[in-house]
Amino acid sequence: MLDLSAIGSALSILSSSYLAWVYLIPGLLIGLIFGAMPGISISMAMAIFLPVTLYMDFLPAVIFLTSIYTGAGFGGSVPAVLMNIPGTSSAVATTFDGYPMARQGKHSQALGLALAASVLGTLSSYVLLLFLIAPVSAVVLKMGPLEMFAIAIWGMMLLGALAGASIWRGLLAGVFGVLLGTVGMNTAGYIRGTMGIPWLLDGVPTIPAMMGLLAASQLLNLINTHYLIEDEADRKISFARIIEGLKLAFKYPTIIARGAGIGVIIGAIPGVGSSISNLISYAETRRNAPDGETFGKGNPKGVIAAEAANSSSEGGAMATMLALGIPGGGASAILLAAFAMHNIVGGPSFIGHNKDIVYAIIFSNFAQAVLLLFVGLGFVYAASAVVRVPLRFLIPTVLVVSTFGSYAIEGALSGPITLFVFAVIGWAMVRYNYPVAAVVVGLLLGRLLEANLLRTWQISRGDLGYALERPGAILIFGLMILSIGLTSYSRWRRKRAAAAAAASTMEIGS
Repeated sequence: MLDLSAIGSALSILSSSYLAWVYLIPGLLIGLIFGAMPGISISMAMAIFLPVTLYMDFLPAVIFLTSIYTGAGFGGSVPAVLMNIPGTSSAVATTFDGYPMARQGKHSQALGLALAASVLGTLSSYVLLLFLIAPVSAVVLKMGPLEMFAIAIWGMMLLGALAGASIWRGLLAGVFGVLLGTVGMNTAGYIRGTMGIPWLLDGVPTIPAMMGLLAASQLLNLINTHYLIEDEADRKISFARIIEGLKLAFKYPTIIARGAGIGVIIGAIPGVGSSISNLISYAETRRNAPDGETFGKGNPKGVIAAEAANSSSEGGAMATMLALGIPGGGASAILLAAFAMHNIVGGPSFIGHNKDIVYAIIFSNFAQAVLLLFVGLGFVYAASAVVRVPLRFLIPTVLVVSTFGSYAIEGALSGPITLFVFAVIGWAMVRYNYPVAAVVVGLLLGRLLEANLLRTWQISRGDLGYALERPGAILIFGLMILSIGLTSYSRWRRKRAAAAAAASTMEIGS
């Protein structure tokens, strides 16, 4: 239930502290710029500016860091759309339809769609957080390794959605990705697939591998092309088309609501977050869409679904951090560090004694989402100029920036080497029509899948009946089965409709 007196106190705090508002726009700009830079994660951007907050009061410090969080959440979609480079791991699904739209000359509309979906997703997540922070926290406390394993399995169901024309090629690519994700030392201390290379003990570096698979490989395939968009008329930077994309997003409230719900729930689960939520939202939207076969070819619904989920996962992560003092990921861990720097401990006691501060943080995020709409408009208008740069300049520039970014992530040559190796693998997969996206999904989920299966086995001591004692896991598996059934039924209906249309055409022709 809402505490009206605490809400009034929160509004009073925000209205009397001008510093709480001064840092909003700088934080959003920092997040947008860093999020759009390949290899710079959200948590890295926040970590760079964490020392600055030591000289701020607590509330302005948290608002500044959450502004970076909000800006970077959308910033990653800009290179995802324009160059097929997910600026962050949460923007992977945005590349599936955003980049094809850009190649078709619809880059302005795609960026407008992504911006609107991000704004609406962020707003939705904090509205849900305002009312459901306590229930969400209670659910998260009951999540065990079996439930997280079930969610990872649900993510693996995406392989069917990302398989393209050949289901078997998609499954093979996905299994390859899972194998890559399990390279290194697991939680039981076993070492697999390292080939004696010490750099691989911690596993394949995920971000450099993704950059190689999704970005560098695509650039290698564009070497004989002059521009990202061949038609000169389509390369124009159009503010009107960005607005057109913004308006189009509002025509799909169901997709945004579904993405927001998925983002909040999965974002609240520690260690899962936006990297998985955007993929599940994309797959569920494709499953429910009557034009599901056009996904991956530039369908605007795919962009909306991905961006609504990855932005709303911020609210879920904040719920876990504020209510339980548990970081859902790197970004919320940085926020907890900011709490500690100001001698404040997050968790139930923090909410119990500082409801006005909690509400002030939530209300400031409403303002961040609204400001993101205006700051983001200017940012995407400027970023759209990338499509006018000849590829003979763009390809080496992006490769150099990606190389430096991959080095910054690992702090060693393992990053650039991983980028190069996976660029070659990605190029070969595109060349022979294997879905690169399925490898990325497998890579993201492989370690999560294995670690939680191992923990479940250890807790249950091998007793399969343990699953029947976990109603949350049963519910998730039930939803998965229902999803598979509905997907099969919708495919059967589409095939039946196509066969009927073909038969009708033959009768008319005869």
